[in-house]
Amino acid sequence: MIKSVYDTLEARVNAARKIVNRPLTLSEKILYAHLFNENIEKYERGKSYVDFAPDRVAMQDATAQMALLQFMMAGKNKTAVPSTVHCDHLIQAKVDAGRDLETAKDVNAEVYDFLETVSNKYGIGFWKPGAGIIHQVVLENYAFPGGMMIGTDSHTVNAGGLGMIAIGVGGADAVDVMADMPWELKFPKLIGIKLTGELDGWTSAKDVILKAAGILTVKGGTDAIVEYFGPGAEKMSCTGKGTICNMGAEIGATTSIFAYDDHMAKYLSATGRTEVAQLANQVAEHLRADDAVLENPEEFYDQVFEINLSELEPHLNGPFTPDRATPISEMAKVAADNNWPTDIEVGLIGSCTNSSYEDISRSASIAKQAVEKKLKVKSEFTITPGSEQVRFTVERDGFLEIFVKMGGVVLANACGPCIGQWARHSDDPERKNTIVTSFNRNFAKRNDGNPNTHAFVGSPELVTALAIAGDLTFDPTRDILINEQGEEVKLDPPVGDDLPKNGFAVEDLGYQEAAADGSGIEVVINPGSERLALLSPFEPWDGENITGMKLLIKTKGKCTTDHISMAGPWLRFRGHLDNISNNMLTGAVNYYTDKTNSVKNQLTGENDSVPDVQRAYKAAGVSTIVVGDENYGEGSSREHAAMEPRHLGVRVVLVRSFARIHETNLKKQGMLALTFADKDDYDKIQEDDSFDFVDLDQFSPGKQLTLNVTHDDGSTATIMCNHTCNQTQIDWFKAGSALNLIRSKKS
Repeated sequence: MIKSVYDTLEARVNAARKIVNRPLTLSEKILYAHLFNENIEKYERGKSYVDFAPDRVAMQDATAQMALLQFMMAGKNKTAVPSTVHCDHLIQAKVDAGRDLETAKDVNAEVYDFLETVSNKYGIGFWKPGAGIIHQVVLENYAFPGGMMIGTDSHTVNAGGLGMIAIGVGGADAVDVMADMPWELKFPKLIGIKLTGELDGWTSAKDVILKAAGILTVKGGTDAIVEYFGPGAEKMSCTGKGTICNMGAEIGATTSIFAYDDHMAKYLSATGRTEVAQLANQVAEHLRADDAVLENPEEFYDQVFEINLSELEPHLNGPFTPDRATPISEMAKVAADNNWPTDIEVGLIGSCTNSSYEDISRSASIAKQAVEKKLKVKSEFTITPGSEQVRFTVERDGFLEIFVKMGGVVLANACGPCIGQWARHSDDPERKNTIVTSFNRNFAKRNDGNPNTHAFVGSPELVTALAIAGDLTFDPTRDILINEQGEEVKLDPPVGDDLPKNGFAVEDLGYQEAAADGSGIEVVINPGSERLALLSPFEPWDGENITGMKLLIKTKGKCTTDHISMAGPWLRFRGHLDNISNNMLTGAVNYYTDKTNSVKNQLTGENDSVPDVQRAYKAAGVSTIVVGDENYGEGSSREHAAMEPRHLGVRVVLVRSFARIHETNLKKQGMLALTFADKDDYDKIQEDDSFDFVDLDQFSPGKQLTLNVTHDDGSTATIMCNHTCNQTQIDWFKAGSALNLIRSKKS
């Protein structure tokens, strides 16, 4: 497959350059080389919808369940492109790696059996529980420069560190690609970030994206690809690039990418893919932006920023949002100004964002100092390796032993605390407290379900130092610690290798190849299961205006996919749509009461939980609407946040603005994803309103929809609604879902 991509790359890039009639950025080269149809046009960034043909698909176990349940309805015998399933989300961090993994295998046996069987049937590679976190495993095994992939997790973008256009999507998008259908994406805008200087001392690759998040905010990258270039980029390790691309999801970017260079070639060879590096070397000129672009980036990118790595400080971002960036030198003042708790209760390193050999080795150099300099570690400390290959290698090289001597606990090769799969040991969950992590997100309740936990995100080496100090205001670049003997001690800057000197090693990767012929394999789901259930198609639109809609909830402020469909304990229901729908919008803040999971039932006048009120409306045959604020659906790619409202009878989501993936997920499930033409109209929505469309029967691309609102006192208002649907997406709505359309075309 990789040879095929490279064999046609030069011709496709040259053809695109001729049509566009100018030099091309790296992102444009890869996008134009992956058009579903070979008829090249000059596409308009941020406006043109384009059909693409990605090279591969990756799915993690929590999202794979619903994706594969949908794929089973598509009527295909085998996936059209190489695809993999990775069991990383359902392992809860509680005690340690060994016991937690065994517990997960027992508790989740039904789900693992389903995923293994369905993978075997449809030709999908299966990575067993304990094999590692999807994005680290993809980087080590599948990502390649100039390729294009999609994955059912927003941090699929991690593969940009190996020069790949890798995009997080919902399961329905994955079904398109696995079913040999075109995958549609609005042609992205391009943000260029030029890196100059060189990382040194306590500053790491993580600080680049923490700084960028502070510049661009959580929605600054929406509908855009962030392309990094410049001399600073060429001096950065491949896995460091992966860290930066990984957290591009936190600025809403479609994806992020670096150009192919020697560091990528070294990483490919170190991970057993020398042949891929040799192939990439032959087309290297097409795996980077054209020279004219690099010489005058302002002419070719929609926005350009510059970050001088030599001047960059270590950062901590948070709490409660990943774009609140604070240099560590300023944390003492900022924490005091905001009355943040500064005693650090837990430090956590690892996750898909920072679990490479380089991350672990640099952090271990700090842990080694704590042991040798007789420092008593003040905070709890956990380590989450990213893959079995990394875990085995860092154990061989003595790093895990160093962490244990420091007082750390090694967790399973899984997502764990990063996604709320953490049975945290806390004596008082009501107390305001602080944790520091090397993860990517830090929304309220994200890691431990506790709204009082202030989570800060930093590099793994900085997190290690802060855990030793136990103090959020500790600046390791200048501050002194007192050891157990009363002596003043200063930590030296971290040191480490980007790749192991003795190579990677592993006894069992945890990979299972699919059967060559899966036609005789039967996928069995227990009809009485509470965790898995076959899907029923959603009803198509009847062609009439939707009228008499009631307001389910008007959400206030940040409403992420974690608020719409929480993770943590709810992950166990990811394969059962009706059961997981009991968490729908339970974390969203009700505009009228400032409470969560309490809304007014207009049929009874009583307040009840959001899912219960919505089920009452559904039973009564009443359609509903959800109203939201800016960047609605920020965060994870989880399509459950779109499928649950659809399943329970919500017809419309009307907001000030959407996060990209969630808007697409709503459209895929046959929902109306609309935005206020006048954002101030959000303020017109009242708790007892009823809503009627007057021109839905004229639904067409580029045409606004009109919504009549009737208030409880009989007065009315007219709200004009924008949408971004093209004709294909309108056809999804008419058919009831994109999957319905696929099934109808097959039949």
